[in-house]
Amino acid sequence: MKKSILASFLLMGLLLFASCSGAHGSKQTPAPDTDSTGKEQSAPIHLTRAEFLKKVVDYETSAKEFKYLGDKPAIIDFYADWCAPCKKMAPALDELSKEYAGKIYIYKVDVDSEQDLAGAFGIQSLPTIWFVPMKGEPQMSVGAMSKEQLKDYIDKVLLK
Repeated sequence: MKKSILASFLLMGLLLFASCSGAHGSKQTPAPDTDSTGKEQSAPIHLTRAEFLKKVVDYETSAKEFKYLGDKPAIIDFYADWCAPCKKMAPALDELSKEYAGKIYIYKVDVDSEQDLAGAFGIQSLPTIWFVPMKGEPQMSVGAMSKEQLKDYIDKVLLK
């Protein structure tokens, strides 16, 4: 399944703007989906591999097809702290998480902390962004995107 998902992502087309590859960076603590009052977060949610398996796709159990487990469409940002294009995109993702709170999830996966997860999907360039609709396969973009480009994907792919 891992190879077929990667192949289908590549067939969907890649938007190459800026990319980086490299070594290691610092780790971030994952944020929960809700705060202590049960209210949804209006900031990107950091996922571990275990959380990814529960909230996005259990690729270990469903090896033949991508079956999204979420209740809202999602953006997944595979990033690293040392990646300049990733840092450039972070404020836009923060703003969009507030603008689209309750409509979509914005997840972040630190590829340095979650090397097994990044490796399972062949993440080699950063940032790599997945746009995960409620049904069907995710679409992937590699490289930094502007806030306007992200909004366009949200409106045309995730919320259509």
